[in-house]
Amino acid sequence: MTHPSAPERHLPGRLQALVFHLKTRVLQLRRGLREFTTRPQRHPAASRQADTPVIAEVRAPLWRDLSPEEFPLTAGKVENLRQAARAFHGVEIPAGSVFSFWRQLGRTTKSKGFTAGRELREGCLVPAVGGGLCQLSGLLYQAALKAGLEVVERHAHSRVLPGSAAEQNLDATVFWNYVDLRFRGDQPWRIEVELTAADLVVRIRSPRAGKATAAPETAAAALRPAPSGDCLTCGMIACFRHPAATAAHAPAMGHSAFLLDARWPEFDAWCRGHSREGDRWLTPLDGRRWNKPNYMWSPPPGVRTGHATLSTLLRSFRQRRLPAQGALRQRTLLESEAALARSFAAKLDPQCRHLVVSQNLLPHLWQSGALGGRSFDVLIQRWPMAELQRRLDLAKSAHPASTTLADFRADPDLLRAETEALAAAARLITPHRDLAAHFGDRAWKIDWDMPAPLERQPSTQPTVFFPASRLGRKGAFELAAALKEGIGAELKYLGRASEGSADPFAGLPCSPATAGDLASAWALVLPAWIEHQPRLALLALASGIPVVATRACGLPEHPLLHVLPSPDPAALRTVLRAVLQPAAPACAAC
Repeated sequence: MTHPSAPERHLPGRLQALVFHLKTRVLQLRRGLREFTTRPQRHPAASRQADTPVIAEVRAPLWRDLSPEEFPLTAGKVENLRQAARAFHGVEIPAGSVFSFWRQLGRTTKSKGFTAGRELREGCLVPAVGGGLCQLSGLLYQAALKAGLEVVERHAHSRVLPGSAAEQNLDATVFWNYVDLRFRGDQPWRIEVELTAADLVVRIRSPRAGKATAAPETAAAALRPAPSGDCLTCGMIACFRHPAATAAHAPAMGHSAFLLDARWPEFDAWCRGHSREGDRWLTPLDGRRWNKPNYMWSPPPGVRTGHATLSTLLRSFRQRRLPAQGALRQRTLLESEAALARSFAAKLDPQCRHLVVSQNLLPHLWQSGALGGRSFDVLIQRWPMAELQRRLDLAKSAHPASTTLADFRADPDLLRAETEALAAAARLITPHRDLAAHFGDRAWKIDWDMPAPLERQPSTQPTVFFPASRLGRKGAFELAAALKEGIGAELKYLGRASEGSADPFAGLPCSPATAGDLASAWALVLPAWIEHQPRLALLALASGIPVVATRACGLPEHPLLHVLPSPDPAALRTVLRAVLQPAAPACAAC
């Protein structure tokens, strides 16, 4: 029976569906045999045409006004477009060569990541694996017309959805493999397919555009009535295809997913406060079960959690065997982050509409296409890689003898991916004051988590605590230059990494320390070029210990904080003399 409000319509039957299925198989086989030796080639992605002019750009909304009943199949459609975009984006076609939609994409199967989306079949909008790709084929057709490409093959839909491109005869239906979309150009050209949070965008680049072509006219009599809704809203719940018959595709309106790596207490509190029931949290592993504080995130009640335990354990295993510094270490860490991002992307549900992403995973998720069709926020942990390299280059020019300042160099494609992803993000969340200033109005500045104060152990000998290894990017060269001018303080430093033969602390009265030695320090000094997580500086401020640091450390305003605009030995020396002037260090309780 049909829903009382539904119009009278023919109720599809299983026999009718079987006949349709057999007919399509015959047509698919016939075309496959006919083109066995003559089918168009599959074109690879390339970058030769990446900077040529955009000669055509079209877009269409991914999400229209949705009800909870219609959302699941629309979300499935967007997931299918997300998967298909990977096969088309960046593809370059030589002059005179034919582009084929199906040859480029291949068959849409669950094993390739495709899911159930809306497909127009026999007058009904039904769930089908790979459903919804006609939105992409339609935009490709429209872009081809604008670019003046020769349309070799195109098929219009048999029914018209209100407000769709089919009303202007600008649609192009596809059905594996016998209903295809094909075109070619007399110039080499490039396809770009992008999913923003709201739109599907198709661009065509080429050195020269052809003459734009108008869509062919179609007689109005050939158009038949549109369906009354998709399979979840048509009201024909007695139909064997209706999800109510299988309890599939329950009404929903989507959820958020939190893709998280190393835990920062500030980000943990923010995520917990902005999560809601039904959300998903994906973390490297269960920090409490494995007793790993670095991964002890605190999801609120009512959310589902998942982990990438194997990828995380493998990353830990590889990390223990890496040198403390060097290009190999940086390259391996980036590869491990990419593996974690792939693991998380594979766990995302098509109904996920919004993401909160740890920054180190961002460029890899962007390259994979997992962010397409979704809005997302970014937990900003560090400088963008392009800016990070610029700052390291600046430090290297000041200290050419350094053996570590040129360590970090990421692949240009990864730099571009991060830049594009940050530009597309909705919100950029960080407690780091310098990073927040860099992003301006787009930054959501949150408070640093101030730790419990230390119990002070005053020392009679003036002591400067350097909370880092003897590395150029932490300001070791500037600190050494300042102390060599007769400051008269003992230097204690953390960590074993160094600049090797260019060790800036050579010849200074200094000794390695532990974090516990901070309690007896007269001042903590960190004249860093790069510092993303100044935990010991925050602990010093909480404990009443003066801190001398550069703006790059991102610390909050505090009466005991002395900020240097940049790593400058002369300015550092002046501030140190003033800070170390008292006969004894200040007491936290005073």
